[in-house]
Amino acid sequence: MEWTPETIQTLAKGIVLGASALGAGTAMIAGLGPGIGEGFCGGKAVEAIGRQPEASGAITRTMIIGDALAETTGLYALVIALLLLYANPLLGKL
Repeated sequence: MEWTPETIQTLAKGIVLGASALGAGTAMIAGLGPGIGEGFCGGKAVEAIGRQPEASGAITRTMIIGDALAETTGLYALVIALLLLYANPLLGKL
């Protein structure tokens, strides 16, 4: 097989696309953390409200703020995965 510039270009593009797909899949593993954290937070909030029903407003407010902060890491991972799959900046460098 002769290594022409077209062959090298196609091989390089395939490697970048494959690595980008692996990177996007790895980035989506970050979605596990917020899911586990939000479930744990919700369970502890229900437990706290069961112990002190009069503090339910403050507990719920704190839980929602914590869940929103935890969710941002999952959204960042989703944005990175979508960029790698659909708007890959590495392909323009080839």
